[in-house]
Amino acid sequence: MKLKLHTTLIASLGFMIALSGCYRERSGATGWKYNKTDNGGFEKAAFYEQQTGPGLIFVEGGTFTMGQVEDDLTNNWDNSPRRVTVSSFYMDETEVTNMFWLEYLEWLERIYGNSFPEIVERALPDTLAWREKLAYNEPMVNYYLRHPAYRDYPVVGVSWRQATDFCKWRTDRVNENILVQEGLFVHNPESQMDEEHFTTETYFNRQYVGERDAEGVTDYSPNSSGYRDIRMEDGLLLPDYRLPTEAEWEYAALGLIGNSYGELIEERRTYPWDGHYIRNDKTRDKGYGDVNANFVKGRGDYMGVAGSLDDFADITAQVRAYAPNDYGLFNMAGNVNEWVMDVYRPLSTLDSEEFRPFRGNNYQTMVKNPEGKPADKYDYVVYDIPSTIEFLGDFRNKLGSSAVTPEDDELMNSLELKFEEAQETQNKKQEEEAQTLMAEALELIVDSEALVAADLRKGMSKNIIAVPGDMKFRDVTVEENINRSNYREANNIDYLDGDFNSSIAFGQGDEGKADQNRMYDYGSSSLVNNESRVYKGGGWDDRAYWLVPGTRRFLDENQSSASIGFRCAMTRVGTPVPYGGH
Repeated sequence: MKLKLHTTLIASLGFMIALSGCYRERSGATGWKYNKTDNGGFEKAAFYEQQTGPGLIFVEGGTFTMGQVEDDLTNNWDNSPRRVTVSSFYMDETEVTNMFWLEYLEWLERIYGNSFPEIVERALPDTLAWREKLAYNEPMVNYYLRHPAYRDYPVVGVSWRQATDFCKWRTDRVNENILVQEGLFVHNPESQMDEEHFTTETYFNRQYVGERDAEGVTDYSPNSSGYRDIRMEDGLLLPDYRLPTEAEWEYAALGLIGNSYGELIEERRTYPWDGHYIRNDKTRDKGYGDVNANFVKGRGDYMGVAGSLDDFADITAQVRAYAPNDYGLFNMAGNVNEWVMDVYRPLSTLDSEEFRPFRGNNYQTMVKNPEGKPADKYDYVVYDIPSTIEFLGDFRNKLGSSAVTPEDDELMNSLELKFEEAQETQNKKQEEEAQTLMAEALELIVDSEALVAADLRKGMSKNIIAVPGDMKFRDVTVEENINRSNYREANNIDYLDGDFNSSIAFGQGDEGKADQNRMYDYGSSSLVNNESRVYKGGGWDDRAYWLVPGTRRFLDENQSSASIGFRCAMTRVGTPVPYGGH
């Protein structure tokens, strides 16, 4: 779907200038005229409607029963039904495809490939996710991502973190394209490299200039040069692409808008289509096959019988291979499972708010310099140092002493010392110096001939948390929220669940020690921690039970699977229904 810009901002501003001799809108609060230099220049930009971004479908929000709608076959008791409300939003018509991901990789190679190849490596899907111990899946390992026969198939082998990075990249490329279409930027890819490339955040904060096709739009401020950049207040650039929340995804998958009459839901749904069965009936297009989704029908039955294939797919299928649901969304059941934003907790459906429920909030604010302005954007790679130290320890333990060569041991010892020095430097609040030490650690790997060097490099790349060109953010502090009643802590993932106060060790003396033994003892009694992310929808290798939108599973945000993909969503701003929608 192409971006629809019904009325451009520049044309709107030009129209307003043409009317300046006969009419200017006045403030209802003060009576002063807007968009007039003599009055101080306060602007009221022409804005009519949020435009639909590329690939997106509008999903009208509402109330629904979220959670379990059939027997809890796994006895997890983690999706108890609850009435909630979801705001209107936008969602990708299809799953993100291999073609989209290859476009993403090409851009990363062009921007970072020479100076920071580890950033490109971080974005590579895990094609080895296709391998099984007693199955021949090497053709998928070698061909699935890059062969043109699969370019319209959903990308798989991507972790939650990789999917989130893709959403951010997509936001910036869409908004950059809007500015190019509006005649404000020159389309010149060769002029962007390393930290000097467009992002929405750096543009809004005046830290990206770029090659301009025009000086800007008219600025009515008395002290200006007569032109300015686009601002948030203009409404031209789109909100962020992101992963949908679990509630949004489940609501969109059910598509109950097709079963409603007034405020009544005429028929409950088990799947994203009418009825409580998986096969077509006369109301659906027979051209899509005998079943309504791509999944495993029975033991050993992934595609049906030759001459009468019932889902026309042995593994994944093309992203438009089956009929869409009533919102126009394809493959909201089957084909691949899909990541959502939420952190997994068994009782999330009971703990979360009734309005726009979500677990995973980590509130941040932009880093400011002493003048109160945004700090300079990063011009270096930022690593999660504690996680990198943890990775090296786990890697060394699993490797075992018998498999270590002298070169391997020397490299890992050197890295351990460098990581510890970086951690000590970071603890002294010397962030840039700490990241310089991490860059030196990467150079040790690059210059080494150890057999484990490639694996260590890959492990470091997976712990990158910011790249050149990103603005600097930090967690909000308790001190700056002293007078708030709605929240205090930056990280609210553990709110009412899993924190020290709810652990069995609370009140048993040594709080520091007890803090390590919380409700979710990861790796011992549970696989749940703050990096456990929800995925939903069922995949090509799942039974029909997992196609029910209310079912839920989880996986570590750094892991991936050959049956997990994702699609993006976007917040709807303003009215719940576009003007003229009702």
